[in-house]
Amino acid sequence: MAQAMIALRGLWLGVALLASGGTLAQDGPGDPTRPPAVMSAPVAPPGAAAVDTTPQVLSILVSLTPGGRRVAVINGKTLRQGQRFGESVVEAIHPTEVILRKGNRRQVLKLFRPAARVAAA
Repeated sequence: MAQAMIALRGLWLGVALLASGGTLAQDGPGDPTRPPAVMSAPVAPPGAAAVDTTPQVLSILVSLTPGGRRVAVINGKTLRQGQRFGESVVEAIHPTEVILRKGNRRQVLKLFRPAARVAAA
């Protein structure tokens, strides 16, 4: 009797695995190139929370030839000299910084943050 119960339990386990096998095969391992779900989460509705709109330089591309192409990526937007970024205008693009002008005010965006100083012991 115990042998029959063990065999029956094994049979049910096998049926359950076969039944769920189709579902598992449909999902597959997932797309390795898909960004994590956190990165594709929906954006909060307008007015829900204040968003940091401080411009941040992500990269700068400067051609080595005189008069060559100069491009800066600020907050994910590719810009050239003279183009608008919000209410500001890209005044200059240098190898390590971008200068934005808003009216009479200039804002210098550094590509690299200054290194943290370590206190001498």
